[in-house]
Amino acid sequence: MKKVLIGGIGNVLLGDDGVGPYAARLLAARYEFDDGVEVADLGTPALDLIDQLTERNAVILIDSINAEADPGTVLLYRKADIMRHRPAVRMDPHSPMLVDALLSAELFGVAPAEVLLVGIAGGSYEADCSLSKPVKASLDQVIAEVLRELDRLGVEYRRREHPAEHGIWWATEEKMESPLAT
Repeated sequence: MKKVLIGGIGNVLLGDDGVGPYAARLLAARYEFDDGVEVADLGTPALDLIDQLTERNAVILIDSINAEADPGTVLLYRKADIMRHRPAVRMDPHSPMLVDALLSAELFGVAPAEVLLVGIAGGSYEADCSLSKPVKASLDQVIAEVLRELDRLGVEYRRREHPAEHGIWWATEEKMESPLAT
């Protein structure tokens, strides 16, 4: 059984920065995964991210990124792409810790073999608990990319017959108008 982490990274109080936890909660509400798969809201990790990465075969992270792209654009970064950026380079608000954590995990010989960062270009990082329209509209693609990666890894998942509560406590119902069908 493969050990896989699907982790949403971000601060839910800063607009589009919360897209990682938002997407992770939607995935957990709509899908059931193999026993070895953990879906987690990782918040805004520091070097404690090393603990989340260790002893996993694969890690799929979802995070808002600073990219020269339109808000809501979904970009994929493999482990080699992430490792090319040294800690001084900021791909997004959390990338210095991601790079440091991956470098440290590699040094200690506990890094996952497979890492995918599903990055979503953010548009608004104002103090607000809602996602911008373009970022919210990208959620279908974000979830599709995560599921495609699970397929590539040979990890099984099933769509829930009756989706669970999404657990997105910071969003009101009018803010939850998700493009995802239930």
